[in-house]
Amino acid sequence: MEAQYPAHWEADVVLADGGTAHLRPIRPADADRLRAFYSRLSDESIYFRFFGPRPRLSDREVRWFTNVDYVGRVALIATIGADMVAVIRYDRTGPGEAEVAFLVEDAHQGRGVASVLLEHLAATARERGIERFVADVLPANMKMMGVLRQAGYTAESRFADGVVRMTLDLTPTETSTEVTMAREHRAEARSIARLLAPGSVAVIGVSREPGGVGQTVLRNLLAADFTGPVYPVHREARAVAGVRAYPSIGAIDDEVDLAVVAVPAGSVLDVVEECAAKGVHGLVVVSSGFGELGEEGRARQDELARIARAHGLRVVGPNCLGIANTDPAVKLNATLAATVPGRGTVGFFSQSGALGTALLQRVAQRGMGISSFVSAGNRADVSGNDLLQYWEENDATEVILLYLESLGNPRKFTRLARRISRSKPIVVVKSGGTPSGHSAQELGLPDSAISSLFEQAGLIRVDDLIQLFDVGQLLAYQPLPAGPRVAVITNSDALGLLAADACVAAGLSPRPPVNLGAAAGPSEFGTGLAGELASPEVDAAVVIYMPPIPGDAAGVAAELLRVSKGASKPVLATFEGYLGMHPHLRAGPAPERGSIPSYAAPEEAVRALAQAVRYARWRAEPAAPPPELEDVDTARVRALATETLAGALPPEPPETTGTPETADSAEASPEGGKRSPDASAADGPLEDSSAPRPSSAGGGSSAEGEAAGGVSPEDGSVVRSGDTEGTPHPRPSGSPYRTGATEDVPGGGRAPYFAAAGPPVEADAAELLACYGLTVWPAEAVGSADEAARAAERLGWPVVLKVADPEASRRAGTVRLGLPTADAVRHAYDEFTRQLGDGVELAVQRMAPQPAVPTVVSVVDDPAFGPVVSFGLGEVAARLLRDRGFRLAPLTREDAAGLVRSVRAAPLLFGEYGYPPVAVDALEDLLVRVSRLAHDLPELARLDLDQVLVGEEGVTILDARAVLRTPAGPRLDGGPRRLS
Repeated sequence: MEAQYPAHWEADVVLADGGTAHLRPIRPADADRLRAFYSRLSDESIYFRFFGPRPRLSDREVRWFTNVDYVGRVALIATIGADMVAVIRYDRTGPGEAEVAFLVEDAHQGRGVASVLLEHLAATARERGIERFVADVLPANMKMMGVLRQAGYTAESRFADGVVRMTLDLTPTETSTEVTMAREHRAEARSIARLLAPGSVAVIGVSREPGGVGQTVLRNLLAADFTGPVYPVHREARAVAGVRAYPSIGAIDDEVDLAVVAVPAGSVLDVVEECAAKGVHGLVVVSSGFGELGEEGRARQDELARIARAHGLRVVGPNCLGIANTDPAVKLNATLAATVPGRGTVGFFSQSGALGTALLQRVAQRGMGISSFVSAGNRADVSGNDLLQYWEENDATEVILLYLESLGNPRKFTRLARRISRSKPIVVVKSGGTPSGHSAQELGLPDSAISSLFEQAGLIRVDDLIQLFDVGQLLAYQPLPAGPRVAVITNSDALGLLAADACVAAGLSPRPPVNLGAAAGPSEFGTGLAGELASPEVDAAVVIYMPPIPGDAAGVAAELLRVSKGASKPVLATFEGYLGMHPHLRAGPAPERGSIPSYAAPEEAVRALAQAVRYARWRAEPAAPPPELEDVDTARVRALATETLAGALPPEPPETTGTPETADSAEASPEGGKRSPDASAADGPLEDSSAPRPSSAGGGSSAEGEAAGGVSPEDGSVVRSGDTEGTPHPRPSGSPYRTGATEDVPGGGRAPYFAAAGPPVEADAAELLACYGLTVWPAEAVGSADEAARAAERLGWPVVLKVADPEASRRAGTVRLGLPTADAVRHAYDEFTRQLGDGVELAVQRMAPQPAVPTVVSVVDDPAFGPVVSFGLGEVAARLLRDRGFRLAPLTREDAAGLVRSVRAAPLLFGEYGYPPVAVDALEDLLVRVSRLAHDLPELARLDLDQVLVGEEGVTILDARAVLRTPAGPRLDGGPRRLS
């Protein structure tokens, strides 16, 4: 019986040079692929791997290497096209320990293959209960040891018997996480740089008649004066648009870096194969007829991405407008838009191909410049996340504008945005819904929650495209404001008052407008602006120049530029109603830093300024990490989750058996016998027992040392731990995440088996919270009036009698407060039974300290964003108005403070409207702890604390409910690097 193939370990990855590869577990059918791979290795790579010469692998060795059980023996391979280019493996040698070995083809060394393979193998090992890797390396193999040390894990090494034995603790560390993120950033940034700065471009599908898609792109490339060669591809034509044409991309003699594909959708996949064979680095697919047409088109789109990534290519599109780069060294306009703005500092990403042309025209009409532009279309591969990685380190880009219709990996998007926004502002328009053609799922959170999460990440979210460009032109040419105090200099009293009112409405603090009078000219405006900018009470200035009769506009503009030059405070204008970068207000021939943006009306200028003020305030806050919590018992909470989920599972886990060769055959290893648990696990013993023992890691010569070497089911039911009548969740092949159950594995120890997402299982919320230093106020369930009275005696007077239903807090009349005596408790109990029936479940609690403000805290594990913490007040009005704030877990102290203050009813916590001031610091600490619990425990599907009373001395959790669930797989932005 074959071992179950773990399909969830498959991944497309970006390599260090920007190319791509496909990683997957090895299979018996890979025997010939392994032989071909081995035949291409150098003698040096083989020597470092096996500690001696080994010209070929025997058939028994090939069987041993390609037949694994995916538990105690695991191997992953990297493929590009049909070829295996690297392999990594571990063999369990004892409880929690395995030997690791890997081998990279010489032609692909230095591309980051070994590093990313090690990340993925470490993740699979942790899934199987392995805590450390051991590797034996020749002393001369310094580069191989460097690869292991640079992974960021805790590493130890010792020299004995002529080899260096290295031990890696696979527990993720802050360093290993930073290493992974840094490698991801560099690789993805380079993959986009190869697209936006190609040395040559081919346009495939160019028609001879003007007006076609391919010829439009070709003519735009030529009109932009692209600095490299351009190759039209047409099956029959000798030339197109005066440029020599080629019958196929393979017929082009020179190298081709970028191919623009404009053939019919049915021919695109064949073209991708041809481009891969030619060695093209990237594709821009402007062809339509993919996911936007339904299931058949979606299947074609998925196949496009699969084939391209498997062959090392990145893809923009399909159904996109194209890409552009205004760098004078490139001059790339590979788009369908004849008008591309001039050189500037704005990076612009648009998912909509249809809107792209209009958006570029608007940018050009405003006089703004861009550094680069990408229209992703259906976003089969390249996404906004990739562009963020590129623009972060692109010195020519200072401001990022995004028009988003979908988010493929929202958690990664917010992580990247939070980091990048510290140095470069990101302005985003997020449309409602997800177009049918996009390779992304509909988001489950309400739009208000998405806005909150964007705010947490420092994103500037605006409502429409006009605001996108309004804010963008301010950030691109003016400094950030240091505060909300705004000076208004005007020649119109009415317009000055409008500007001041707009400031108040936007949360800014306007000074009294300086009205220079209708006849004011250059000197008056210069003096007025200089005086306001010099004031320590001013953080920004809005200048309104709207003369009733034509005046010296050029002189006024020159004076404004002179006075504001070098100022640390932003200056905006409504200059004769002009929208954009007025020619007179430009600091140079083309707009550059110091140019003054103009708006059609003062209100629009103020609205853009208010966004800049909020962003500057966020950016000024310290970028502190989530705090370390000392009284946290992570091991205990994991054990509780394991026990709870195990109680809801069938008693017998499925059997894990190896393939016939590994489990049943005497030829399981080249020695002809089954492998013992303590045998060397490098890659199986050699045929000649007297030959040198193989190393467990190798490393030929290379730059990097890489060489040989939802919350509830559809019916709403919740399974309780120990429930024997609930329907067990299935465990199909390839299921991607651990449950609470384990199975015996070769070499000793216990490894978890995997399952699809299981049903919700109710857990003991008080026990989970106690592991994170939080206590739930004691309550006792009671079944009679006398039981209620006795419980009250034990808990202490006065008490509360309430309905135990978790939803009770949403209904009126379900609680009786301040009961001082046993008779009062009995009377209240009898009232409840008369109103709600004898079967009602009631509970007794001691009265919590008063006065206090009721609040509600919840956590939901969102499929796209991961754990999301929400907060609101427990008052009925706040619930009805859905006055809630949201943040991604884990929270920093600053996140928690922002979350508390984000709700409209927050003033009630700070002593306003007759409420007492309460211990907000204790509430913020609770939010931090709850978020840390959600972050640490992937099985936590939902946690509701309803209510949390915030009193003068601390917080009291009156009721808590937790639901666990076996996750369907690792979180989107968790685990080793992979393309989503």
